[in-house]
Amino acid sequence: MPTMQSLSWAEAYPTRPVRIVVGYAAGGAQDILARLIGQALAERLGQPFVIDNRPGGGGIIATESVVKASPDGHTLLLMNTPDAINATLYEKLNFNVIRDIAPVADILHMPNVMVVNPAIPPRTIPEFVAYTKRNPGKVSMASAGIGSAGHLSGELFKMLTGADIVHVPYRGGAPALSDLLGGQIQAFFGVVASSMDFIRSGKLRAMAVTTTTRSPELPDVPTLSESVFGYEASGWAGIGAPRGTAPDIIDKLNKTINAALADPKIKAHLVALGGTVVPSSPAEFGQFVADETAKWRKVVLSAKIKGT
Repeated sequence: MPTMQSLSWAEAYPTRPVRIVVGYAAGGAQDILARLIGQALAERLGQPFVIDNRPGGGGIIATESVVKASPDGHTLLLMNTPDAINATLYEKLNFNVIRDIAPVADILHMPNVMVVNPAIPPRTIPEFVAYTKRNPGKVSMASAGIGSAGHLSGELFKMLTGADIVHVPYRGGAPALSDLLGGQIQAFFGVVASSMDFIRSGKLRAMAVTTTTRSPELPDVPTLSESVFGYEASGWAGIGAPRGTAPDIIDKLNKTINAALADPKIKAHLVALGGTVVPSSPAEFGQFVADETAKWRKVVLSAKIKGT
């Protein structure tokens, strides 16, 4: 049971500004999400929540800095899909995300969309799989880099369907999309927002979304799970803290985040990022991260992917 001392500590928390460490540069979807949540927490808890952008290493630099931080609740991590992927992708990490980061709260799950250059004939997923098998080695899939969420989404697709696709990594999603539009590449798994204008204009064909439910932004586009049994590849984001952070502080943060997610204005901003708000308990979020880590471990090992 909580002691009177820990309860009074949690009541007083936070006693100074709180950092939310984000493993990506300012201006992207993860940064925007962190700022929305940070502002909501600041308004409710009475201290500034400052966004600390630490890009690099697919989120490893940010995660490691939080692992090493004091477990007093004043340093938090914006966790996301690469945290689950990196656990297997890199053999010599200085931390174990499940062991060293305490789950606080899930926030948002976001679909990717599989898009193709409309110059290729397939219009359905079964047609696309058959087309790749009739044209071995001739269908290429772009990604934002080796081990990126889009890359692993594509590898999961290959693993479950046997599709014959050549992976071509790029330095980010923008150059990948550029070559897809130019016809040098045939397919790409990317965030809905970055592809939406090209889908609407007919420059790209949306084949399927990667979540198990259809996207409100693309209601006529099927899910991959409708034709590929067991397929699911959400992008996601949540909050973690250094292991050893007092349970009462984690509980206070969790309840405050869930209250923010229930606020219609905040919810509308988050949904505008293309996702679904997912309130949770710390235990539920921890189980989700463990499940995601196990799922992507199978894909990384099956595809024999190594982090660089």
